[in-house]
Amino acid sequence: MNDFIFELRRKLVHILSAFYLFIYYFTDKIFGQDEAILILVFFLVILSFAEFLRIKYSVKIPLFERLYRENEKNNLSGSVYLLIGIIIALSAFDFNIASAAILMAIFGDTASALIGKRIGFKAKFIAEFIVDVAVGFIFLNNLLIIIAMAFTATVVEIGLKSIDDNLAIPVAAGLAGQILAILMKIL
Repeated sequence: MNDFIFELRRKLVHILSAFYLFIYYFTDKIFGQDEAILILVFFLVILSFAEFLRIKYSVKIPLFERLYRENEKNNLSGSVYLLIGIIIALSAFDFNIASAAILMAIFGDTASALIGKRIGFKAKFIAEFIVDVAVGFIFLNNLLIIIAMAFTATVVEIGLKSIDDNLAIPVAAGLAGQILAILMKIL
């Protein structure tokens, strides 16, 4: 399978992770934040169990089996790390900051991967930053916070190789945005 087509299929599934944010939002509005987080943790348990079966017992997961990268064949997939990052972000940060950070991880990573496959290594980081800034404007109205979050997400994408970026980007970008928002209120 062509590398670009393979990555495109992976990223289409990656984009579906945005539904976790919608599930959280509506559950929070109807029942409250604790229940919304609990539902996401429930999804994490199901996903983790499926990953356990896949890794330990070679259970094939229909539709997804062909989407694993070589380094994910015997390890947790990025979807588990992303859901952990989503839960941490929604638990620790203001909803708008968390939402921006989560969607930066989803859409910035998607743009970065696809453009990186088509154009090259340097272009992928420019694409990530531009998409991250655009996503920031959906939820935030402070340019400094948006730039700080987009910069953090891009730096994590470039430099952090020992921790899955699906976990690191929502947490690091959200943390940068939240700290900056607090400092701006204090100062």
